Amino acid sequence: MVQDVVDLAVVSDWMDARGFPPGPVRDAELLGGGTQNILIRFRKGDEVFVLRRPPVHLRKASNDAIRREARVLAALEGTPVPAPRVLAACPDETVLGGAVFYIMSYVDGVNPSVSLPAYAEDKDNRFAMGLSAVDALATLGAVDHVAVGLGDVGRPEGFLERQVGRWLSELDTYGDLEGYPGPDIPNLAVVSAWLEANRPAAFRPGIMHGDYHLANLLYAKDEPRVAAIVDWEMCTIGDPLVDLGWLMATWPSGDRVDTGGALGAKGNLPTTSELVERYAQQSERDLSAITWYAVLACFKLGIVLEGTYARACAGLAGKAVGDRLHAMCRALFDRAGQFMT
Repeated sequence: MVQDVVDLAVVSDWMDARGFPPGPVRDAELLGGGTQNILIRFRKGDEVFVLRRPPVHLRKASNDAIRREARVLAALEGTPVPAPRVLAACPDETVLGGAVFYIMSYVDGVNPSVSLPAYAEDKDNRFAMGLSAVDALATLGAVDHVAVGLGDVGRPEGFLERQVGRWLSELDTYGDLEGYPGPDIPNLAVVSAWLEANRPAAFRPGIMHGDYHLANLLYAKDEPRVAAIVDWEMCTIGDPLVDLGWLMATWPSGDRVDTGGALGAKGNLPTTSELVERYAQQSERDLSAITWYAVLACFKLGIVLEGTYARACAGLAGKAVGDRLHAMCRALFDRAGQFMT
Protein backbone atom coordinates (compact mmCIF):
# COMPACT_ATOMS: atom_id res chain seq x y z
CA MET A 1 0.00 0.00 0.00
CA VAL A 2 1.28 3.44 -0.95
CA GLN A 3 0.24 4.98 2.36
CA ASP A 4 2.44 2.45 4.19
CA VAL A 5 5.60 3.91 2.61
CA VAL A 6 4.72 7.59 2.07
CA ASP A 7 2.36 9.93 3.91
CA LEU A 8 0.51 11.37 0.92
CA ALA A 9 -1.07 14.18 2.94
CA VAL A 10 2.38 15.40 3.96
CA VAL A 11 3.53 15.22 0.34
CA SER A 12 0.47 17.14 -0.83
CA ASP A 13 1.01 19.92 1.72
CA TRP A 14 4.72 20.11 0.86
CA MET A 15 3.90 20.43 -2.84
CA ASP A 16 1.21 23.04 -2.18
CA ALA A 17 3.79 25.20 -0.42
CA ARG A 18 5.95 25.06 -3.55
CA GLY A 19 3.35 26.11 -6.09
CA PHE A 20 2.34 22.75 -7.53
CA PRO A 21 -1.22 22.34 -8.82
CA PRO A 22 -3.71 22.58 -5.95
CA GLY A 23 -5.76 19.69 -4.70
CA PRO A 24 -5.06 16.38 -2.99
CA VAL A 25 -2.69 13.71 -4.21
CA ARG A 26 -4.80 11.02 -5.85
CA ASP A 27 -4.54 7.83 -7.94
CA ALA A 28 -1.21 7.01 -6.27
CA GLU A 29 0.41 3.71 -7.19
CA LEU A 30 3.75 2.06 -6.56
CA LEU A 31 5.90 1.56 -9.64
CA GLY A 32 7.98 -1.57 -9.93
CA GLY A 33 11.60 -1.67 -10.98
CA GLY A 34 15.01 -3.13 -10.36
CA THR A 35 15.71 -1.07 -7.26
CA GLN A 36 14.79 -1.01 -3.60
CA ASN A 37 14.19 2.72 -3.80
CA ILE A 38 10.50 3.60 -3.82
CA LEU A 39 8.76 5.14 -6.83
CA ILE A 40 5.18 6.39 -6.62
CA ARG A 41 3.22 7.76 -9.56
CA PHE A 42 0.29 10.01 -8.70
CA ARG A 43 -1.94 12.82 -9.89
CA LYS A 44 -2.23 16.28 -8.45
CA GLY A 45 -4.46 18.71 -10.23
CA ASP A 46 -4.46 17.66 -13.89
CA GLU A 47 -0.82 16.58 -13.92
CA VAL A 48 1.02 13.31 -13.30
CA PHE A 49 4.12 13.24 -11.11
CA VAL A 50 6.53 10.67 -9.71
CA LEU A 51 7.95 10.69 -6.18
CA ARG A 52 11.20 8.93 -5.42
CA ARG A 53 12.47 8.14 -1.95
CA PRO A 54 14.82 5.57 -0.34
CA PRO A 55 13.67 2.17 0.91
CA VAL A 56 11.47 1.93 3.99
CA HIS A 57 14.36 0.34 5.89
CA LEU A 58 17.02 2.95 5.33
CA ARG A 59 20.63 1.96 4.82
CA LYS A 60 23.50 4.15 5.94
CA ALA A 61 23.89 5.96 2.62
CA SER A 62 20.29 5.79 1.36
CA ASN A 63 19.43 9.45 1.86
CA ASP A 64 22.75 10.66 0.51
CA ALA A 65 22.23 8.57 -2.64
CA ILE A 66 18.82 10.16 -3.26
CA ARG A 67 20.23 13.63 -2.65
CA ARG A 68 23.03 12.94 -5.13
CA GLU A 69 20.81 11.59 -7.88
CA ALA A 70 18.39 14.50 -7.51
CA ARG A 71 21.32 16.89 -7.85
CA VAL A 72 22.70 15.11 -10.91
CA LEU A 73 19.30 14.99 -12.62
CA ALA A 74 18.75 18.69 -11.90
CA ALA A 75 22.16 19.45 -13.40
CA LEU A 76 21.23 17.55 -16.57
CA GLU A 77 18.21 19.75 -17.23
CA GLY A 78 18.88 21.78 -20.35
CA THR A 79 21.26 19.18 -21.77
CA PRO A 80 20.27 16.72 -24.54
CA VAL A 81 20.46 13.77 -22.12
CA PRO A 82 17.09 11.97 -22.01
CA ALA A 83 16.26 11.88 -18.31
CA PRO A 84 13.33 12.68 -16.03
CA ARG A 85 13.12 16.29 -14.95
CA VAL A 86 13.45 17.05 -11.23
CA LEU A 87 10.65 19.46 -10.31
CA ALA A 88 11.43 19.83 -6.61
CA ALA A 89 13.63 18.07 -4.06
CA CYS A 90 13.32 17.76 -0.29
CA PRO A 91 16.76 17.09 1.25
CA ASP A 92 15.27 17.54 4.74
CA GLU A 93 14.91 14.12 6.41
CA THR A 94 12.36 15.35 8.94
CA VAL A 95 9.57 16.09 6.46
CA LEU A 96 8.82 12.48 5.51
CA GLY A 97 9.72 10.62 8.67
CA GLY A 98 13.44 10.23 8.11
CA ALA A 99 13.61 9.94 4.32
CA VAL A 100 14.53 12.57 1.77
CA PHE A 101 12.65 12.59 -1.53
CA TYR A 102 12.15 14.41 -4.77
CA ILE A 103 9.34 14.97 -7.25
CA MET A 104 10.03 14.45 -10.93
CA SER A 105 8.20 14.57 -14.21
CA TYR A 106 6.47 11.41 -15.38
CA VAL A 107 7.90 9.91 -18.55
CA ASP A 108 5.28 7.87 -20.40
CA GLY A 109 7.62 5.32 -21.88
CA VAL A 110 8.09 1.57 -22.21
CA ASN A 111 10.63 -0.45 -20.24
CA PRO A 112 11.96 -2.97 -22.78
CA SER A 113 12.80 -5.52 -20.10
CA VAL A 114 9.10 -5.78 -19.26
CA SER A 115 7.13 -5.11 -22.45
CA LEU A 116 7.61 -3.77 -25.94
CA PRO A 117 5.96 -1.04 -28.03
CA ALA A 118 4.16 -2.15 -31.17
CA TYR A 119 6.97 -0.96 -33.45
CA ALA A 120 9.33 -3.50 -31.86
CA GLU A 121 7.66 -6.22 -33.92
CA ASP A 122 9.80 -4.93 -36.78
CA LYS A 123 13.35 -6.31 -36.56
CA ASP A 124 14.90 -3.14 -37.96
CA ASN A 125 13.23 -1.15 -35.22
CA ARG A 126 14.64 -3.52 -32.59
CA PHE A 127 18.11 -2.96 -34.02
CA ALA A 128 17.48 0.79 -33.89
CA MET A 129 16.42 0.48 -30.24
CA GLY A 130 19.81 -1.02 -29.46
CA LEU A 131 21.62 1.80 -31.21
CA SER A 132 19.49 4.36 -29.40
CA ALA A 133 20.68 2.92 -26.08
CA VAL A 134 24.22 3.79 -27.16
CA ASP A 135 23.18 7.20 -28.48
CA ALA A 136 21.71 8.15 -25.10
CA LEU A 137 24.85 6.95 -23.32
CA ALA A 138 27.17 8.86 -25.64
CA THR A 139 25.08 11.97 -25.04
CA LEU A 140 25.55 11.56 -21.30
CA GLY A 141 29.28 10.99 -21.70
CA ALA A 142 29.61 14.23 -23.66
CA VAL A 143 28.28 16.44 -20.83
CA ASP A 144 30.92 18.64 -19.17
CA HIS A 145 30.26 17.82 -15.52
CA VAL A 146 32.13 20.88 -14.29
CA ALA A 147 30.16 23.22 -16.54
CA VAL A 148 26.82 21.90 -15.22
CA GLY A 149 27.89 22.35 -11.60
CA LEU A 150 29.00 18.84 -10.64
CA GLY A 151 32.70 19.49 -10.25
CA ASP A 152 32.64 18.57 -6.55
CA VAL A 153 30.74 15.28 -6.93
CA GLY A 154 32.51 11.95 -6.51
CA ARG A 155 36.23 11.22 -6.38
CA PRO A 156 37.43 10.89 -9.97
CA GLU A 157 41.11 11.05 -8.98
CA GLY A 158 42.38 7.47 -8.87
CA PHE A 159 38.94 6.15 -9.84
CA LEU A 160 40.17 3.31 -12.04
CA GLU A 161 43.01 2.39 -9.69
CA ARG A 162 40.55 1.84 -6.83
CA GLN A 163 38.14 -0.46 -8.63
CA VAL A 164 39.64 -3.93 -8.25
CA GLY A 165 40.69 -3.50 -4.62
CA ARG A 166 37.40 -1.86 -3.73
CA TRP A 167 35.31 -4.74 -5.00
CA LEU A 168 37.59 -7.50 -3.75
CA SER A 169 37.27 -5.89 -0.31
CA GLU A 170 33.50 -5.92 -0.72
CA LEU A 171 33.63 -9.61 -1.57
CA ASP A 172 35.70 -10.25 1.56
CA THR A 173 33.00 -8.71 3.75
CA TYR A 174 30.54 -11.39 2.68
CA GLY A 175 32.53 -13.83 4.82
CA ASP A 176 31.03 -12.12 7.87
CA LEU A 177 27.63 -13.52 6.94
CA GLU A 178 26.90 -16.79 8.70
CA GLY A 179 26.31 -19.66 6.32
CA TYR A 180 28.11 -18.14 3.33
CA PRO A 181 30.60 -20.79 2.14
CA GLY A 182 32.90 -18.31 0.41
CA PRO A 183 33.12 -17.28 -3.23
CA ASP A 184 32.77 -20.18 -5.66
CA ILE A 185 33.47 -17.93 -8.64
CA PRO A 186 35.31 -19.11 -11.75
CA ASN A 187 38.25 -17.01 -12.98
CA LEU A 188 38.11 -14.70 -9.93
CA ALA A 189 41.87 -14.54 -9.46
CA VAL A 190 42.55 -14.52 -13.20
CA VAL A 191 40.12 -11.71 -13.91
CA SER A 192 41.38 -9.66 -10.95
CA ALA A 193 44.99 -9.98 -12.08
CA TRP A 194 44.13 -9.19 -15.69
CA LEU A 195 42.30 -6.03 -14.70
CA GLU A 196 45.23 -4.81 -12.64
CA ALA A 197 47.71 -5.60 -15.40
CA ASN A 198 45.71 -4.00 -18.21
CA ARG A 199 44.21 -0.94 -16.53
CA PRO A 200 44.10 2.15 -18.80
CA ALA A 201 46.76 4.68 -17.89
CA ALA A 202 44.40 7.67 -17.97
CA PHE A 203 40.79 8.72 -18.58
CA ARG A 204 38.69 11.85 -18.91
CA PRO A 205 36.23 12.19 -16.01
CA GLY A 206 32.54 12.64 -16.67
CA ILE A 207 29.07 11.76 -15.43
CA MET A 208 28.49 8.04 -14.88
CA HIS A 209 25.03 6.53 -14.56
CA GLY A 210 26.57 3.56 -12.79
CA ASP A 211 24.00 0.90 -13.73
CA TYR A 212 23.43 1.36 -17.43
CA HIS A 213 21.48 -1.47 -19.06
CA LEU A 214 18.24 -1.99 -20.93
CA ALA A 215 16.13 -2.42 -17.81
CA ASN A 216 17.02 1.14 -16.78
CA LEU A 217 15.78 2.69 -20.02
CA LEU A 218 12.34 3.86 -21.09
CA TYR A 219 11.62 3.95 -24.82
CA ALA A 220 9.22 6.27 -26.60
CA LYS A 221 5.94 4.65 -27.58
CA ASP A 222 5.96 5.93 -31.15
CA GLU A 223 9.55 5.44 -32.36
CA PRO A 224 12.68 3.43 -31.46
CA ARG A 225 14.22 6.14 -29.29
CA VAL A 226 15.27 6.23 -25.64
CA ALA A 227 12.84 8.60 -23.92
CA ALA A 228 14.54 8.50 -20.53
CA ILE A 229 17.41 6.95 -18.61
CA VAL A 230 16.08 6.06 -15.16
CA ASP A 231 17.30 4.74 -11.77
CA TRP A 232 20.25 7.06 -11.15
CA GLU A 233 21.03 5.83 -7.63
CA MET A 234 24.58 4.75 -8.54
CA CYS A 235 25.49 7.90 -10.44
CA THR A 236 28.79 9.65 -9.77
CA ILE A 237 31.65 11.41 -11.48
CA GLY A 238 34.05 8.80 -12.76
CA ASP A 239 34.91 7.25 -16.09
CA PRO A 240 31.89 7.23 -18.43
CA LEU A 241 33.35 4.32 -20.37
CA VAL A 242 32.49 2.11 -17.39
CA ASP A 243 28.85 2.64 -18.42
CA LEU A 244 29.61 1.43 -21.94
CA GLY A 245 31.38 -1.59 -20.49
CA TRP A 246 28.34 -2.22 -18.27
CA LEU A 247 26.05 -2.15 -21.29
CA MET A 248 28.32 -4.64 -23.05
CA ALA A 249 28.49 -6.94 -20.01
CA THR A 250 24.70 -7.06 -19.65
CA TRP A 251 23.83 -7.07 -23.34
CA PRO A 252 21.43 -9.86 -24.42
CA SER A 253 23.39 -12.80 -25.75
CA GLY A 254 21.26 -15.84 -25.08
CA ASP A 255 22.92 -16.77 -21.77
CA ARG A 256 21.82 -16.17 -18.18
CA VAL A 257 23.61 -12.86 -17.78
CA ASP A 258 21.56 -10.48 -19.83
CA THR A 259 19.00 -8.00 -18.57
CA GLY A 260 17.41 -7.62 -21.97
CA GLY A 261 14.09 -9.13 -20.93
CA ALA A 262 11.37 -8.77 -23.55
CA LEU A 263 13.62 -7.00 -26.04
CA GLY A 264 16.45 -9.47 -25.66
CA ALA A 265 14.09 -12.37 -26.25
CA LYS A 266 13.02 -10.91 -29.60
CA GLY A 267 16.55 -10.74 -30.98
CA ASN A 268 18.01 -8.82 -33.93
CA LEU A 269 19.89 -6.39 -31.70
CA PRO A 270 23.31 -4.92 -32.46
CA THR A 271 26.33 -6.94 -31.41
CA THR A 272 28.57 -5.57 -28.69
CA SER A 273 31.08 -4.66 -31.41
CA GLU A 274 28.39 -2.65 -33.17
CA LEU A 275 27.55 -0.92 -29.89
CA VAL A 276 31.18 0.16 -29.52
CA GLU A 277 31.35 1.27 -33.15
CA ARG A 278 28.22 3.40 -32.69
CA TYR A 279 29.65 5.00 -29.55
CA ALA A 280 32.91 5.76 -31.34
CA GLN A 281 31.00 7.61 -34.06
CA GLN A 282 29.61 10.03 -31.47
CA SER A 283 32.38 10.38 -28.91
CA GLU A 284 35.94 11.64 -28.78
CA ARG A 285 36.82 9.28 -25.94
CA ASP A 286 39.62 6.76 -26.45
CA LEU A 287 37.99 3.33 -26.87
CA SER A 288 41.21 1.39 -27.39
CA ALA A 289 40.84 -0.27 -23.96
CA ILE A 290 37.08 -0.87 -24.13
CA THR A 291 37.56 -4.59 -23.46
CA TRP A 292 39.00 -3.66 -20.07
CA TYR A 293 35.82 -1.77 -19.22
CA ALA A 294 33.63 -4.70 -20.23
CA VAL A 295 35.67 -7.06 -18.07
CA LEU A 296 35.53 -4.62 -15.15
CA ALA A 297 31.75 -4.47 -15.48
CA CYS A 298 31.48 -8.27 -15.37
CA PHE A 299 33.79 -8.33 -12.34
CA LYS A 300 31.97 -5.60 -10.41
CA LEU A 301 28.42 -6.67 -11.22
CA GLY A 302 29.26 -10.28 -10.45
CA ILE A 303 30.50 -9.34 -6.98
CA VAL A 304 27.42 -7.17 -6.37
CA LEU A 305 25.14 -10.11 -7.25
CA GLU A 306 27.18 -12.48 -5.09
CA GLY A 307 26.34 -10.24 -2.15
CA THR A 308 22.67 -11.16 -2.41
CA TYR A 309 23.63 -14.83 -2.55
CA ALA A 310 25.70 -14.38 0.61
CA ARG A 311 22.78 -12.71 2.36
CA ALA A 312 20.51 -15.54 1.20
CA CYS A 313 22.92 -18.05 2.76
CA ALA A 314 22.52 -16.12 6.02
CA GLY A 315 18.72 -16.14 5.74
CA LEU A 316 18.55 -12.43 4.91
CA ALA A 317 17.25 -12.91 1.36
CA GLY A 318 15.21 -15.55 -0.45
CA LYS A 319 17.07 -18.74 -1.33
CA ALA A 320 15.69 -18.90 -4.87
CA VAL A 321 16.76 -15.32 -5.57
CA GLY A 322 20.17 -15.94 -4.03
CA ASP A 323 20.74 -19.07 -6.10
CA ARG A 324 19.69 -17.31 -9.29
CA LEU A 325 22.00 -14.35 -8.69
CA HIS A 326 24.89 -16.64 -7.76
CA ALA A 327 24.45 -18.37 -11.12
CA MET A 328 24.42 -14.97 -12.81
CA CYS A 329 27.60 -14.03 -10.96
CA ARG A 330 29.34 -17.14 -12.26
CA ALA A 331 28.06 -16.46 -15.77
CA LEU A 332 29.40 -12.90 -15.62
CA PHE A 333 32.86 -14.13 -14.72
CA ASP A 334 32.64 -16.63 -17.57
CA ARG A 335 31.73 -13.73 -19.85
CA ALA A 336 34.69 -11.75 -18.52
CA GLY A 337 36.92 -14.61 -19.65
CA GLN A 338 35.31 -14.49 -23.10
CA PHE A 339 35.98 -10.76 -23.39
CA MET A 340 39.62 -11.33 -22.35
CA THR A 341 40.31 -13.92 -25.06
